[in-house]
Order: sequence, then structure tokens, then C-alpha cells
Amino acid sequence: MNIKEENTVAEIVVKNIKAAHIFKKHGIDFCCGGGITIEKACAKNKANFDDLKSEIEALDNTLGKAYNYNQWELDFLIDHIINIHHTYVEENIPLLMQYANKVAKVHGHHYSELLEINQLVQNVVKELSAHLKKEELILFPYIKKLVKAIKEGVEVEKPHFGSIDNPIQMMHEEHDHAGSVFKRIATLTNNYITPEGACNTFKALYSKLEEFEQDLHQHIHLENNILFPKAITLTKQI
Repeated sequence: MNIKEENTVAEIVVKNIKAAHIFKKHGIDFCCGGGITIEKACAKNKANFDDLKSEIEALDNTLGKAYNYNQWELDFLIDHIINIHHTYVEENIPLLMQYANKVAKVHGHHYSELLEINQLVQNVVKELSAHLKKEELILFPYIKKLVKAIKEGVEVEKPHFGSIDNPIQMMHEEHDHAGSVFKRIATLTNNYITPEGACNTFKALYSKLEEFEQDLHQHIHLENNILFPKAITLTKQI
């Protein structure tokens, strides 16, 4: 996408709804105030045009890379999960909550499903925040200790949670719950298809929900299908 200063904010969002998230991050109103040029919007919100342009144009290049995750060392895989997926969740939770709440307030009287979507979003993102902390503070550090112990040939102190199966089982249950919530959201949104004539914020909500679900699926896959089974195998080797 070729971005010029004379383009209006609305023009860019119409071409790629995901650009809405970039504008939002820079404090630029892409919905009600989308009629002004990007040049004026940047000046008004003290945003750097070149930075904004680069971020929006990069949306066209965000193609998934084919990594062989199964060959990665577990400590490296953990760092990837935290740096990519945990960071994504943490950075996008505030935006998702804002979109869901705003769209429900403005359009919930006409599209009642938005009220349920908003409630589901508010609840699941809070649960996910707690979930990530449990992984980062308890389970992941222990798995890293296992990796180090195997490499150095040393013993690992027994964790306070007993068998590693216990926290892993909890993570599985929480993954299942988050997955079921987003399955319900996908049903309520007709697989993220906005009704005809929906405003840009309405479209941005559905786009962000779909993006969030896709990231969550990849995130859960890496943990459930690669990290956790291999961590259990490590405990049997020690």
C-alpha cells in the first residue's frame, strides 16, 4: 500500500482495516475524524509521518514464516512464545477492550450480540493476563531449569507444585476455555463478517478479534503440541 501525506485517514482504513490499529496506537481518530489528511492528523497528534507510513506499509508484508518449531531447544521456544505471543496479547488487550466496549455502547441496542461479545472479551482477556503470568513466573522458569539440568548433567530441585503434569494440566484447561470463548465469539460475529454499513470502529473490532484468535491458535499450538509434551519427556530423563 502506497501511503501519501495527502491521503485521508479514512481512505487508508478502507483499503486495509488493519491500518486502523496503527492509527489508534498513534492517537489518530480513524472513525469520526477520518476525513482529514494523514499530514494534518499527524500534525494534530504529534505523530511522525514516516514512522506511521512504515508501519502501515509493513502490514502488506506480514506473511507467516515457516519455522520448524519442533527442532528448537525448549528454552529458545519459550523465549519465542513470550516475545511474540505473550507480547502480542499484552499489547492488544487494551485496544481490544476499548473497541468491544465502544461498539457495544454505540451499536448494542441494534445488534444485541455485541453486548455478549463485549462481556466475553472483557472476561477472557483478564483471564489470559493471569494465565500468561502463571506461565512466565512458574511453569516456564521450571522448564528452563530442566533444559539446563540436561545440558549440565545436574539435578533439579523438586518444584513446589509437585509433578510438572499439574501446572501443564491447568494450562491445558485454561487454553481450552479461551479457545471455546473465541469459538463462541466467531459464531456471534458470523466469522467476523460485519453487517452492511458498519462503521470503521465496528470493522476494526471484528478485524482485531479475528487477528487475536489466529494468534491465540498459534500460541496454544506451540505450547500444547510442542512445548508441554517435550517438557514432560524431559522430566522423565532426569
